[in-house]
Amino acid sequence: MSKAAASKPTPRPREEERLHTRVLKCTLEAANSRIFWAESSSQQPLHAEEAFEAGWFGHRSLSRLRELLTNLRARYGAFPAALDVLRGWTRMGGDTQKLICHWHLQLSDPLYRQFSGTFLPDRLQQGLPTISRQQTVTWLGDAGGGRWSGSTRLQLASKLLSTAHSAGLIQGKRDPRPIVFPPVPDDALAYLLHLLREVDFHGTLLANPYLRSVGLEEGLLTDRLKRLPDLSFGRQGELVDMGWKHRDLAEWAAHSRWSGADQRELVAA
Repeated sequence: MSKAAASKPTPRPREEERLHTRVLKCTLEAANSRIFWAESSSQQPLHAEEAFEAGWFGHRSLSRLRELLTNLRARYGAFPAALDVLRGWTRMGGDTQKLICHWHLQLSDPLYRQFSGTFLPDRLQQGLPTISRQQTVTWLGDAGGGRWSGSTRLQLASKLLSTAHSAGLIQGKRDPRPIVFPPVPDDALAYLLHLLREVDFHGTLLANPYLRSVGLEEGLLTDRLKRLPDLSFGRQGELVDMGWKHRDLAEWAAHSRWSGADQRELVAA
């Protein structure tokens, strides 16, 4: 191997841009995500045969387990620094867990990202506080550019709605379903901000579909950032002063009061 090849920098993780329909087979998967975090790391990928023999994901067939792990690798394995942090974050609260699963699904699925980070907040801003399956089907016709049949759009609509419900973005399972913004704990917000520092994505750190999906925009976001203990934040008009107390996600996790002493090894590694 040449010196040039050996010293080639590792490319930064980036959000997925190719439209796909993997949400049909794998929705939020919060409980299975937690198992995936615990049993894998960026250095030790989780293999389907090993997970099947150990029964970590219940009584799934090997083929269905392979499909689940393919999706979870796209959500977490594609962001190795994040996966190592999640593996050691043993004291994570339920609200934070749902949001992290939601944001990682957004990162790996452009369709869900558009639905949860643009379409639903747009409806609220337009004074339309509910969503129905038929309205979602109609939106999918535009979002997919006519590429999906009516039956596929119907299935996608059901999966998108159930996923958003599991993430806390929609209340109820019957139409019309109220659109809501879930509570965002400080540790969840800090995790997202540190994660996005290390990811290539469309938007800015203060204006993006990840924050917008949970109602954090403009003045509300500014108020939250001013109180966040993990950074210093000041704003005067269009001038923003944002100071990070930690160099990256791993260092934040190692020093965070939420994530436990087992994170300290991440900084030393």
